[in-house]
Amino acid sequence: MYGTLRGALAGRKIAFDRDGYTATVEGRIVGIGKTIRIKSIHMRYELAVPAESREATERALALHPQGCPAHQSVQGAIDLTWEARVRFGEEVVTLRSQPD
Repeated sequence: MYGTLRGALAGRKIAFDRDGYTATVEGRIVGIGKTIRIKSIHMRYELAVPAESREATERALALHPQGCPAHQSVQGAIDLTWEARVRFGEEVVTLRSQPD
């Protein structure tokens, strides 16, 4: 999803700080003993974009899961969510995925 979002931003010609674009991934595993499975994955993005790119950035974030092969491969079997802390110029906003 990290690479898909990066591609979505680049495809929309949104300038972003590539060194400051980070993602932290958190997973939840359930089960007992040798029978375990991944229950959920949560992505946390940090990025900064120009203030005038807010609408396009929000659109890229909302749509990037549909363009991600990994997300499409496991959706329904693993709960996938994301949140993004985005600096739009001087304003910092946290955006989140919508529940299915």
